[in-house]
Amino acid sequence: MPDLSRRAIIPEIMDTEPVPYDEFRDCLRAIERINRLTFAYRPTLRWLDRATTRRWNDRPIEILDVGSGHGDMLRRIHGWARRRGVAVRLTGIDVSPWATRAAGEATAPGLPIRYETGNVFHMEPGRDFDYVISSLFAHHLEDGDLVRFVRWMERHARLGWFVNDIHRHPVPYHFIRHAVRVAGMNRLVLHDAPASVARAFNRRDWQDLLSEAGLPAEAVEIRWYMPFKYGVGRLR
Repeated sequence: MPDLSRRAIIPEIMDTEPVPYDEFRDCLRAIERINRLTFAYRPTLRWLDRATTRRWNDRPIEILDVGSGHGDMLRRIHGWARRRGVAVRLTGIDVSPWATRAAGEATAPGLPIRYETGNVFHMEPGRDFDYVISSLFAHHLEDGDLVRFVRWMERHARLGWFVNDIHRHPVPYHFIRHAVRVAGMNRLVLHDAPASVARAFNRRDWQDLLSEAGLPAEAVEIRWYMPFKYGVGRLR
């Protein structure tokens, strides 16, 4: 077991090892099932409820999801917007072309969701969005890149940004380590699910990272969500 008192840098297989497309897609599907069972969408949707209190009759809300993976967060946001009668224009970006392909295959035709392959740091300078979000993506970044990402969101999110990620703690680490074994999930999930918890954050980590990014403490909300998630958000 890694020392969970500090953030571990454990390579995740999906980030480092070439795997066949079918295995990669099956892993994304498994992660989506885990996300449903652990209420992983709830922090982002609750934040959007608070962020979008103004009326949006003039145009759709533009939302970018960074590290969009299987696209399940964007599909949940589409359902959230439909229930509220809000028009949205949703974009997901992921460095993996296989993630883009799998997300497209999992998304019904006609939804206002666009998936792109690319590195967000290489996105054209003038391309901005109303809100930039990420869900269970930040722990994939080294500290320096995460600081850079926070600064990037500051520049490209007109109205606000939100990071939804895991709280590094022994309870979720042991729970997910045993749960994926009992569920018989594939080798990528068996390794990467507990590794994700070990790579994740506690409140002090976030405070230090935001300070390094140059953001005053009062400008950013760090909120804990059950079960064992942190939502880090900023509204303008």
